[in-house]
Amino acid sequence: MKALILSGGRGTRLRPLTYTGAKQLVPVANKPILWYGIEEMVAAGITDIGIIISPETGAEVQSKTGDGKLFGANITYILQEQPAGLAHAVTVARPFLKDSPFVMYLGDNLIQQGDLSNFLQQFIQEQPDALILLREVVNPSAFGVAKVDDTGRVLQLIEKPKVPPSNLALVGVYFFSPIIHDSIARIQPSNRGELEITDAIQRLIDDKRQVLACNLYGWWLDTGKKDDLLEANRLILDTCLTTSNLGEVDAKSQIIGRVQIGVNSQIINCTIRGPVVIGDNCYLENCFLGPYSSIANNTTLIDSDLEHSVILEGAKISGIDQRIIDSVIGQRAQLTIAPRRPKALRFLIGDDCQIELT
Repeated sequence: MKALILSGGRGTRLRPLTYTGAKQLVPVANKPILWYGIEEMVAAGITDIGIIISPETGAEVQSKTGDGKLFGANITYILQEQPAGLAHAVTVARPFLKDSPFVMYLGDNLIQQGDLSNFLQQFIQEQPDALILLREVVNPSAFGVAKVDDTGRVLQLIEKPKVPPSNLALVGVYFFSPIIHDSIARIQPSNRGELEITDAIQRLIDDKRQVLACNLYGWWLDTGKKDDLLEANRLILDTCLTTSNLGEVDAKSQIIGRVQIGVNSQIINCTIRGPVVIGDNCYLENCFLGPYSSIANNTTLIDSDLEHSVILEGAKISGIDQRIIDSVIGQRAQLTIAPRRPKALRFLIGDDCQIELT
């Protein structure tokens, strides 16, 4: 059994963060989103992993993730020159996949830890040609939607239907036997100019192949947007964070609840209410950190308050007397307000930024 994790794409929904980096490397609870998928594969016993990368961000993904030793896996990187669809990614990966069954996992998705192993066991035991994961959603027209009979057999897949046949959306996790390669070879590009994996699965259905579905009842998040990223951060901190302190906390500071502080980080005259994770080599002085905040390595926070936010590596924030909430602040970003309340505001703002002064 092999795994194919997709880590290409341009990440347009997370701009401006993804102008300079891969969306799959944006951290959730101070760990790249992509790494959660890799860890899920290894926990399920799949250690031969191929990662689809793009020309724009592939070098960064490869440099940061490495050859797999960090996870107890063997990682092969596979370049997809153009974002020509999920089925096209499978075709590009054929030399790696060969004739092995495999699980395909979208690298910017998160599912509840431990769920993958259960679905893998069902795939191995029942040996269908494909097994797809579905989740009930309130807006099925925004997803690929499945029509399923009472036995769990998939009857039809429709991509973003105007009149959905059900509220069961496709989660970005698929299990395939090698027969999927034959189906992909027989489909044509969609109106978007892409080879759609839904079309390939529908081809299996039309050929009377066995395509099964399982409902995912644990949480599932597509982290492609800011609010989804914050929700993923909240869920991970709620369910996975353990308390530890490898830094220095002075006597004036107050630590409440589950808080993790990294190596060489200094906490001076701060109040921190968990769950909160603070990376290595951070400096915090005269700050309040509220729940569900993640502070990446090498970050500086002075005279500022924040909660329910994700601060990326190397950011510097000082003098913000109004609380920062529901925010994602990029790598090496600097937010500063002079000690006296300013009469004017100066900005250098990139494309697609959003700033709210309330």
